[in-house]
Amino acid sequence: MAEVKKTTKVATKSATKKYLNRVHEKYVTEVVPALVKKYGNINAVPKLVKIVVNTRLGDVKDNTKSLTTAVEELALITGQKPMVTTAKKSISNFKIRQGQKNGAKVTLRSKIMYEFFDKICSVALPRVRDFSGLSRKSFDQFGNYTFGFKEQLVFPEISYEKIEKLRGMDITIVTTAANKEDSLELLEALGLPFKKEVK
Repeated sequence: MAEVKKTTKVATKSATKKYLNRVHEKYVTEVVPALVKKYGNINAVPKLVKIVVNTRLGDVKDNTKSLTTAVEELALITGQKPMVTTAKKSISNFKIRQGQKNGAKVTLRSKIMYEFFDKICSVALPRVRDFSGLSRKSFDQFGNYTFGFKEQLVFPEISYEKIEKLRGMDITIVTTAANKEDSLELLEALGLPFKKEVK
């Protein structure tokens, strides 16, 4: 009887073990041990903070249905409900007025962030036509990296037959890295494919 109780406890403990996405697991088991030698302290090793996915809608003023469609597509792609964005100031040349709805964005953190990062690397980028790697020049001074997709069809959740029109999106990966060199090292280690350096 005691043996049965012991087995049940082990099974329960195993079932409640915290699930790690494969990218998160790689970070914990491979990236951190490799980089801790460089930084000297495990808390100093750079990490992912959040991923922001943003899409702009220039045609909203002509077709309000576009906003609804874009929000639905972004929700399908990211697995999280998007937030509608508005124009911060009026631009008469583009017929945009302050406060007008002009896009949608999603901020991903923790588990869903790692899952989306995995989807970018293993599914979306390989589906980009003539893809040869991401640019190494799209880092800001704070170690964050931004790149874009020209169309939403690179994500398998979106069907060509059902789309209203092709829409691009910008993706910003926010890290704790102090500079672009450290951020590049982190993102490469996690599997983000960059263009090979030309020597």
